[in-house]
Amino acid sequence: QVHLVESGGGLVQPGGSLRLSCVTSGFELDYYAIGWFRQAPGKGREGVACIMSRVSDGLTYYADSVKGRFTTSRGNDKNTMYLQMNDRRPEDTAVYCWARADSGYGCYRTGTRKNDYDVWGQGTQATVSS
Repeated sequence: QVHLVESGGGLVQPGGSLRLSCVTSGFELDYYAIGWFRQAPGKGREGVACIMSRVSDGLTYYADSVKGRFTTSRGNDKNTMYLQMNDRRPEDTAVYCWARADSGYGCYRTGTRKNDYDVWGQGTQATVSS
C-alpha cells in the first residue's frame, strides 16, 4: 500500500529557506520519477522541479522561475524525497505537493508532464511574507 507523508511547509521572510520532505512507503522510490508541483491562489498547478528515476539516470529538471534556488534530491534512506527552497520570494507562495510517475515518464529534460503522475501528496502550504 502506497503511503506518503509530506512536511516542511511554513512561513519565511523573503530570502529565507525551507525544505520540504516526503517520506514514502509501499514502493521503491528509486524506480519512479518524482515531481514537485505548486499551486498559488487563482493559478494553475505548476511543475517546479522533477527528478528522473535512478534507472533513467536520475537527471533533474527545474522551472526557470526556481532554477538556481530550488534543489530536489533523494534521501540516503531511499524512502525520502526533498525539495530545498532557498532565496524564497513572495511569488513562491503556494501549496506545494509531491507526485510520482512511472520510470521514463513525467520528468523530461524540457519539463514535467502532469498527466503522467498517478500518485499525489496532500500538499503543504509554503508562504513567503515579511
